[in-house]
Amino acid sequence: MSAPVFLADGGTLGALSAGDLYVLDGAEGRHAGVVQRRGPGERLDVVDGAGTRLRCVVDAVEGGEVRLRVDEVVAEPAPAVVLTLVQALAKGDRDELAVEAAVEVGVDAVVPWQADRSVVVWRGQRAAKSHAKWVATVRSAVKQARRACLPPVTEPVTTRQLAARVREVVAAGGGAVVLHEDATTPLAGVTLPAPSSDPSALLVVVGPEGGISDAEVAALEEAGAVTARLGPHVLRTSTAGPVAVALLSERLGRWA
Repeated sequence: MSAPVFLADGGTLGALSAGDLYVLDGAEGRHAGVVQRRGPGERLDVVDGAGTRLRCVVDAVEGGEVRLRVDEVVAEPAPAVVLTLVQALAKGDRDELAVEAAVEVGVDAVVPWQADRSVVVWRGQRAAKSHAKWVATVRSAVKQARRACLPPVTEPVTTRQLAARVREVVAAGGGAVVLHEDATTPLAGVTLPAPSSDPSALLVVVGPEGGISDAEVAALEEAGAVTARLGPHVLRTSTAGPVAVALLSERLGRWA
């Protein structure tokens, strides 16, 4: 079984070497030492969210501080194509479920989208609270999936802002795919950005429960996006994104 993962803030793990001592403290230290009761000799990983992983053995535990002996420092490579989920805001917890599962299957970034037909609206204090909840969901999913990279969650975008981002990504050699039930091209037939030393972006756009409006599809296509379908069935907004991310991850060779 793989070792449990704990997140270290600050991105400073790359300066460590095998044989060094590292102290896991703060909320993560309390979770490891007090909640999970990790003890000497147990193995665990500490990641910085930027691709560095410490493979460690617990040396000692003192309350909310866990002293670790570093066995190995692993620098995981950045993706050649940055896979980004653009998830429309949805009622209930369906958007959060989509984000959670997409992170577990390997998405690299998350963009909340205030679509025309989104029942939920992020404004004022609710916007800040909802954004923080998405960030917490991503952190939890990263630890669950034992990932070393923490996908960022951007501020929510409007359709106009999303179209501008699509135009920018496409101009830089990336791509954007809008999942749509009326599309004739299957996701498997969409041309993907070519991997290169300078990572390109691939946006996957998922609408809310009521679907993406014709005006939104037109605006995104005019910006350079293509529409694609997942299959013969219509998936919920909580399901479509993670399924698409999984299929694209396979096509990009991540699961080889």
